[in-house]
Amino acid sequence: MFGSTSVMQDIRKRIELIAATDVAVLLQGESGTGKELCAQLIHALSPRAKHPYVKVSCPVIPNALIETELFGYERGAFNGALSEKRGRVEQAHKGTLVLDEVGSLDLTVQGKILQLLEDGTFTRVGGHETLGIFTHIISIANGDLGRQVAEGSFRLELLYRINAVTISLPSLRQRKVDLPRLVEYFAQKHANEFHVTPRTISKDLLQLMLAYDWPGNIRQLDNLMRSYTVIGDESLVVQELAPSGTGRDKVSAEIDVTKPLSLKQITKSATKDLERQIILKVLQANSWNRQKTAKWLQISYRSLLYKLAEVGINHPETAEGHAEGLQNVVRPAPVEMRRLKPSLLETTIQLPVRA
Repeated sequence: MFGSTSVMQDIRKRIELIAATDVAVLLQGESGTGKELCAQLIHALSPRAKHPYVKVSCPVIPNALIETELFGYERGAFNGALSEKRGRVEQAHKGTLVLDEVGSLDLTVQGKILQLLEDGTFTRVGGHETLGIFTHIISIANGDLGRQVAEGSFRLELLYRINAVTISLPSLRQRKVDLPRLVEYFAQKHANEFHVTPRTISKDLLQLMLAYDWPGNIRQLDNLMRSYTVIGDESLVVQELAPSGTGRDKVSAEIDVTKPLSLKQITKSATKDLERQIILKVLQANSWNRQKTAKWLQISYRSLLYKLAEVGINHPETAEGHAEGLQNVVRPAPVEMRRLKPSLLETTIQLPVRA
């Protein structure tokens, strides 16, 4: 799961060292990079493995309820509190407490977490008795906590406490060398889950996956391989990897509002730009093999040549190589050649050559 790169090997070694201690850990990185998997591994490798692993998804719980959810409450603390309730902190006694997206906690709750980290004590909501707890606290952050400190939404002293050790998880696009092993791992994982034979993927599809940016990181790859395990149709995977019009692949049009607009022209320009992105990405994924690219795009080889010229994609090969490829595609009959005007004949022959 952690791949073969030196970065991931280093992270694995640090996890093994951390697991033997009770030092507070901050796991940070983009969404979907495997931060929770790291937290689970730290717990599994620790002496606390036989005790509870308690995860709190901080942004999911409303601010009005997060304090009672974490620290519990005493009977009569508020209307409806008919009996005392143990919070997540108490449930994690002798085990591991994971605060997912810790940056979303409000300042009041942050203060109680700080106290818990400093001396291992807390007080239930509505209570007066100070309770002691022994738990390993792991914090997870998708955003920049340093920026939140500067903005005043996160306590500086709490940041110092939770990041005694910080592990930054790289994005999948930064560790594509691990992609083949991850694909194999998830293929086996979901095959076991659905009790089927693991599905393999073609070399062409793997090349397309290697060319993709993976904005959803490991989580996106996991979900994609789950779907592929169930359905087994590579074309659906290709559709998932094609530009979606959002994020990195979003098409933007420069619009001059100082003069009348032509909606038809703007739409045509945006469509052409999107088409260019798709063709270029599939070409790169197939090492500029135009035959394979045409197959992936489900168009004829001749259509691809014209599209390359139309959207202005230059092939790294020589012009002679293009002319040779064109001879196999555009070869009008002699009588048709004589009927064409010279200017039109020139355009017909040279258009793909400039691709």
